[in-house]
Amino acid sequence: MSSAESAQRGERDSGGLTAAEASRRLQTDGPNELPGHGPRSLAAIAREVLTEPMFLLLLAAAGIYIVLGDVVEAIVLAASIVVIIAITIFQERRTENALAALRDLSSPRALVIRDGEERRIPGREVVAGDVLLLREGDRVPADAVLSSATALSVDESILTGESLPVDKTAGTADEASRVYSGSLVVRGFGIAQVNATGVRSEIGKIGHALTTLTAETTPLFREVRRIVRAVAVAALALCAAIAVIYGATRADWLGGVLAGITVAMGILPEEFPVVLTVFLAMGAWRISRAGVLTRRMAAVESIGAATVLAVDKTGTLTENRMRVAMIETTTASFDLRKPGASLVGDAAAVLRVALAASERDAFDPMERAIHAAARERIADEAARLARMDLIREYDLTPDLLAVTHVWKHPGSTQLEIAVKGAPETVIGLCRLDSATATPLLNRVAQHARDGLRVLAVARGERDDVDLPESPREFALELLGLVCLADPLRSDVPAALAECARAGIRVVMITGDHPGTALAIAAQAGFDTRSGALTGAEVESLSDEELRARARDISIYARAKPEHKLRLVQAFKANGDVVAMTGDGVNDAPALRAAHVGVAMGGRGTDVAREAAALVLVNDDFASLVAAVRVGRRIYSNIRHAMSYIVSVHIPIAGLGLIPVVLGWPLLFFPVHVLFLEFVIDPACAFVFEADPEAADTMTRKPRRPDERLFSTPVLVRSLQLGAIVLVLGALVYGVALQTTNEGAARALAFLAITVANLMLIFVSRSRSEKLTAIFARPNRIFWWIAALTSLALVVTICIPTVAAVFKFVRPSLAATSAVVALAAGAVLASGLLTRGTHAETRTSARDT
Repeated sequence: MSSAESAQRGERDSGGLTAAEASRRLQTDGPNELPGHGPRSLAAIAREVLTEPMFLLLLAAAGIYIVLGDVVEAIVLAASIVVIIAITIFQERRTENALAALRDLSSPRALVIRDGEERRIPGREVVAGDVLLLREGDRVPADAVLSSATALSVDESILTGESLPVDKTAGTADEASRVYSGSLVVRGFGIAQVNATGVRSEIGKIGHALTTLTAETTPLFREVRRIVRAVAVAALALCAAIAVIYGATRADWLGGVLAGITVAMGILPEEFPVVLTVFLAMGAWRISRAGVLTRRMAAVESIGAATVLAVDKTGTLTENRMRVAMIETTTASFDLRKPGASLVGDAAAVLRVALAASERDAFDPMERAIHAAARERIADEAARLARMDLIREYDLTPDLLAVTHVWKHPGSTQLEIAVKGAPETVIGLCRLDSATATPLLNRVAQHARDGLRVLAVARGERDDVDLPESPREFALELLGLVCLADPLRSDVPAALAECARAGIRVVMITGDHPGTALAIAAQAGFDTRSGALTGAEVESLSDEELRARARDISIYARAKPEHKLRLVQAFKANGDVVAMTGDGVNDAPALRAAHVGVAMGGRGTDVAREAAALVLVNDDFASLVAAVRVGRRIYSNIRHAMSYIVSVHIPIAGLGLIPVVLGWPLLFFPVHVLFLEFVIDPACAFVFEADPEAADTMTRKPRRPDERLFSTPVLVRSLQLGAIVLVLGALVYGVALQTTNEGAARALAFLAITVANLMLIFVSRSRSEKLTAIFARPNRIFWWIAALTSLALVVTICIPTVAAVFKFVRPSLAATSAVVALAAGAVLASGLLTRGTHAETRTSARDT
């Protein structure tokens, strides 16, 4: 029996599946995903690796050695090709595994009931029989049948092409009771039981493939692509020139082609795309360990350049752990933060009506808090309410910030109307005059200044007749206020202070009362001297006026999604790089408009997550600041790696060219370039990627958004260091040729280049720290590479059979020691001298 069939046997709706049963079904039916989600196979990766220019050049060189009759060289090259392919495939698989993990983590999430508890799981883990909880903004993860629906409307355009939402109801045997994988809940709430997953779903049957990671071409990738293309063209031109010069001057055309291939191998910057792929993939994985998931790789580099973090209050700065703190009637106040007896009289009526205006299966934190208070304080009233029938719901809308429920007692013709919502809205619904409303609003403002969130509660009665289209037509009586508290997250003040030191401005955009927003902001450490700007005021300002106000004001209250979009546009117009958080369906335009959209993983809708570049798993602000820190580290390490690549290729290419021009014996053959590649590739892919952040990572200002990876100072310093190593190698080779034999001279020059290469890795790890600070900064991979390279040098120079392959003759110990000291000292001194001149950039976007 399949899982889909066994689902029909009827698991308990309240308890859902057990974790063990869900695991068994996942093993039986496979993950809930569609074709096209799997990682590349080993064969596909190997095929891509073998078609890269570097490996084609190696194969060509091995073929030339066979033609020349040098079988040993050909075998060494062939063996080296196998080793390099293995290393490259390992790196590619590591990246592929990281991307696969990210695809899993950032896939649409599903809220299910397992073992009687609500759990949010990756969509791929949903199985037949799972009980789904669906709410506005959720992407339906699998085909399911509704067991309960409240004003549920679903967008099925991904299946039908029909743009209009479809209303859904439970308890019928037709399409109205079914929801399908990939469709979007645009309104209401529902509970459904899964009956088909993956390829067995309707969307799977018609062959649609949904993806969660979007390939993008970023400015960084475009810049690197231009550089690689230009250098590749130059390498081919130089390869041809060297082949012609060598063949014409020495009458050895095969040797000329080999010399040209060697130089081309030394010039080709195949490490550039490797660095970007590995760094961004592993960087996204590092950010995920900080509680932030990456949906678009561009965000890994962009988040580090943010100058404005626009964040919500509830759940991001606060714990999103609401509790009812106080009940106010028209005559008295009752503090519920102290343990006490049950509420009675008017206070009990306020809480009862607030409960009646909440969902029975509450998900909103405030409604959960109201349910908890009702269970504790008015348990009997709550039980009686559970026996009533809910006749009609009027949902909260942007134009009417209140929820209205209409109830009916069994066997009665009388209807009871319960309303809760923003005090200004409920006061308007009750049609209170200014003399009555003003004192009430003053009390609301005072509670807000104390950091409480305030809801007004009203009640009405009506005969069982046709209900109006809007709750504005009801006759309502204001009963009182429900005041809720949501404590500030303990790590927010420190994270906010860290942003200030990093030159990042944090702004709060919330739907709360201005007083509540300012109270929480003051506790967190915001600068509240400019007060708060409300959504209504945002609407009233022109674009220019809003831009001016946005430079100074950090608190925005009573803000709606359209206000968030205008604020993002104002920040961007002021030259800021904006990262903005959001969780609702209507937040999607603002998330798209921001440079880095950040969706809430816990309370966020799938629409928000799909529009965002990053997802906060736990919705907390400290995770976002951690992502900024990691983003800065990643970009800095990418720049260091790129700088090193430029520096190290200059002496390799130059020392392939100089002997040809000056008539010296060739210094490099393909085997020498291969040896250096064994040092260069791991350094680029592992040493720089694993380099810890510098001490000043979060004290320097954000980089300018238009700053190039290879800025003039960076390029000049890279060229300087590369030229110094080139001169050093040429000097050692030239002098050694005059004082010793060709093999010993080649060994000494190669030793100088290799030691200088290791020192280049070391000095390229930062441009702003002292060398002693870099030395103290732990990076075990560097020391492993240095040790293995040193051991390999000893083997290639000192063991005759290996030295013969490299065309080395063992030099004297004195000459070897002198060259090692000269190479290390020259590069370290050069790194020290160029460090202060070309320090890390510290210019922010707002400084331009």
